[in-house]
Amino acid sequence: MPVTTTDRPPASTADGDGHGFSARVSLGRVFSPVPNEFLLIASTALILTIFGLVMVLSATMAASVSRGDSPFDVVVKQSVFAVLGVPLMFVLSRFSVGFWKKIAWPALIAALALQMLVFVPGIGIANDGNRNWISVAGAQMQPSEFLKVTLALWLAYVLYRKQTLLGLWRHVFIPVVPVGALVIGLVAVGSGDLGTGLVLMAILLGCLFFSGVKLRIFVLPLLAVALAATVFAVTSPDRMRRIMSFLNVDSVECYLAETGDCWQALHGVWGLAGGGIFGLGLGNSREKYDWLPAAEHDYIFAIVGEELGLIGCIVVLGLFTLFAVGAFHIIRKTDDPFIRIAAGGITVWVVGLADDVEGAHGEEREQAQHDDAADEP
Repeated sequence: MPVTTTDRPPASTADGDGHGFSARVSLGRVFSPVPNEFLLIASTALILTIFGLVMVLSATMAASVSRGDSPFDVVVKQSVFAVLGVPLMFVLSRFSVGFWKKIAWPALIAALALQMLVFVPGIGIANDGNRNWISVAGAQMQPSEFLKVTLALWLAYVLYRKQTLLGLWRHVFIPVVPVGALVIGLVAVGSGDLGTGLVLMAILLGCLFFSGVKLRIFVLPLLAVALAATVFAVTSPDRMRRIMSFLNVDSVECYLAETGDCWQALHGVWGLAGGGIFGLGLGNSREKYDWLPAAEHDYIFAIVGEELGLIGCIVVLGLFTLFAVGAFHIIRKTDDPFIRIAAGGITVWVVGLADDVEGAHGEEREQAQHDDAADEP
């Protein structure tokens, strides 16, 4: 009996493959209804972006004017990334899953090549002690940001292809561990950016967890992370000094010193405490007047607390929580392991920013403040 058009089986779409750009994004997909989880994630991301720009403006106006620049100098530069990034987010969200599976390997290779540029004289630059930036046509960028998202996609693709073999440790470790070690080592050891290296490690562990790997397999990676972090800490006097100043910020000695290592941590705490429940009002921070180093990035959460109080801090953390809720709903509902693993790894990364806004990575400016204090008679 001849096979009619109606009876003919559809083309294979196991990986969402198709032909041409229409397979990646079509008019039907662009205008198709979107799930509630997507609306929740997109709306919270948009609100956090706008809120972040407002706080950057508030935190930098005084410093910009004191340098003779426009009070909007810093926020305008940040707004350019927002204007480009937000529409791009919505466009990329309409690409097919098969497209992201196809580019997993090439994207990671391209991101690694981009990261290698930090070692090229004339292109790679040192910024706040880390050689993790490149300058192209006068614009600076951090290649490790591309490594974060491409590592999550690559891990999702590899673990998705090995779904039936994840009970065997060798299929979990190869190629995940060698490639993961290369990516993390290139950033943490090669570029000296331990903070970003730990974020990449968190993404790796998050992807392994959401892939369904047995928990006993996590023991070795976790021990390796703990050992590596300890070695990095104890072999660097600067890191040990910053760690101890953070742990002892509430000590009498730190309070009496008020300079050097304690300066930034103390003023961050004072900024948060000074805001009380309702804050001093938007734009009314005192710490941003050169009292708190890195007020516009690493320690901006202290400015949020000072100007908007406990209520403002709860709102920010609540938005991150809503983002996580939307992401975990997608992870729970999807039947595609690739989506589950990629979404899990990226969620670990993004939600981890909630820790970053609390000033956990204020290392570089603390070092600069320490050096300035050491030069004083």
